[in-house]
Amino acid sequence: KRTLLPLLRAEVSAFIFPCRPTVQPLELQNMVLELLECIPPLLFLLLACSMDHVLVSMLSTIQRHSFVQYSFHSSHHLSIHVMGRSLMARLLRSTIGALNTSSDTLLETSNLVCLPQPRSMEQHQYLSSCLPLAVLALLCLAQVYTYRLRRVIAAFYFPKREKSRVLYLYNKLLQQRLDFIGRQRKRVLQRAQQPPGPGTVLVRWCCRRWPCLHRWKRRSCTVCGVHAGPPEPTCPKPTCAAPYCRQCW
Repeated sequence: KRTLLPLLRAEVSAFIFPCRPTVQPLELQNMVLELLECIPPLLFLLLACSMDHVLVSMLSTIQRHSFVQYSFHSSHHLSIHVMGRSLMARLLRSTIGALNTSSDTLLETSNLVCLPQPRSMEQHQYLSSCLPLAVLALLCLAQVYTYRLRRVIAAFYFPKREKSRVLYLYNKLLQQRLDFIGRQRKRVLQRAQQPPGPGTVLVRWCCRRWPCLHRWKRRSCTVCGVHAGPPEPTCPKPTCAAPYCRQCW
């Protein structure tokens, strides 16, 4: 409880408060890892949708430019005329005359049946394909709040175990309080030994170039990282001048 053991700003980031609606730093790490695992199915879905679009475009191009229509027209006329009135002429007219034929043929066909008939997916089909991935991402976000219920469930079924856990946490925090100054001194020393980043170097150069920018410079506490508002305590050493907030100082 806050009234029993109020936490310092540097200690807040090491705990998870179950009643806070926001995602806390310790939970953010697990949530980011879960969201990173959603990237492979997302890439596969994008690849499938892009391949669908490419295949539909290719088949549509084939359908438009490969259409061929055939038109075949033929006319056949056979007429044999036998002249004369003799017996042989009459015989030939009765036999060969049966061969007289007349036919007209008109045939029109095309390769429409053989051509592909592509049909792209509709908008609701794309949405239904993306819906499981969206639900998966939402479950990764909701997983943060469901993990907080584990301690509540364990405390309900094992109250004695929960009491021992709370006492252990309380004693551990008291022990860390005793070593707080030493740990923070080592932390500040390690941070001071690290080379400054390009952004810090640029800000320092601008402040030296234009001294009026000092009042606009946003300085954060060296220990907890919270913005140290004016008046801000600073290290008395001229070569250090590290800013601190009131609580950490």
